[in-house]
Amino acid sequence: MVPLWGIDLGGTKIEGVVLDGPDTMNVLCRMRVPTEAGKGYTHILRQIQKLVETMMSEVGMRPTRIGMGTPGSLDPQTQTLKNSNTVCLNGKSFQRDIEALLKVPVRIANDANCFALAEARWGAVREHLPEARVVFGVIMGTGVGGGIVVDGKVLYGRQGIAGEWGHNFLDASGGPCYCGREGCVETVLSGPALERYYASLAGERRPLREVVARHKAGTDPHATATMERLVKQFGRAIAQVINILDPDAIVLGGGVSNIELLYEDGVAEAAKYVFNTRMETVFLRPTLGDSAGVFGAALL
Repeated sequence: MVPLWGIDLGGTKIEGVVLDGPDTMNVLCRMRVPTEAGKGYTHILRQIQKLVETMMSEVGMRPTRIGMGTPGSLDPQTQTLKNSNTVCLNGKSFQRDIEALLKVPVRIANDANCFALAEARWGAVREHLPEARVVFGVIMGTGVGGGIVVDGKVLYGRQGIAGEWGHNFLDASGGPCYCGREGCVETVLSGPALERYYASLAGERRPLREVVARHKAGTDPHATATMERLVKQFGRAIAQVINILDPDAIVLGGGVSNIELLYEDGVAEAAKYVFNTRMETVFLRPTLGDSAGVFGAALL
């Protein structure tokens, strides 16, 4: 059986894994190095090379190919990376450059696609709804992204942007987005966006987990207003995905997905906007934790 090699390129860390095959999650090697994105594009490439070489020493073999999850996506027309919040990657021929450096074929997908693939093939979907054919994977954390998996394969789209619901327009109150537009889903539903909204009401900023706790305790009307807005806007945003894609299952990932309100009140809110008499989409919590990104990369 040929081992699977995966790399998850994040904003602060680069993680690698070697698995013993596609039918198991048996880990032969797993390690990470800091991204150090502030040192520039070439430095990031060298950090990936360093990680791969260290993993080769650990497992005593060379990869025949590598799957890699990246912030942003590969433009099918120009073969350059785009839409990355690690901005030094944008416009660069990342796949060509990393293949030349590693001397190994590399398959690239957006990190949200990797999350969706792992949870569909090995995680929450396999456990709770194994007959599912269409899966939408959501990441709501520092940013907001999404990935689509159909019959166990990632859907990329003609422009390489399939699943990018985080940059659909949602509400102008979200303000400007790093992408240059205004009111994107990411500006409303991401963790930092929720913290900013709370601060705009309370006059002081608190970590999201504290805002959630204060809402649960019923001691802070500003925290409750923040959570009520989250539920309402999440319902509107995710209903658009359901109306267009009609997935069998939606898996919620990222720090914001830990907020329990989303799985009951949020789904109920979405049902108001879904073009059907009932909500049949199954919403799932992820089961792979922080392994999903790097495992999904290996599955590429």
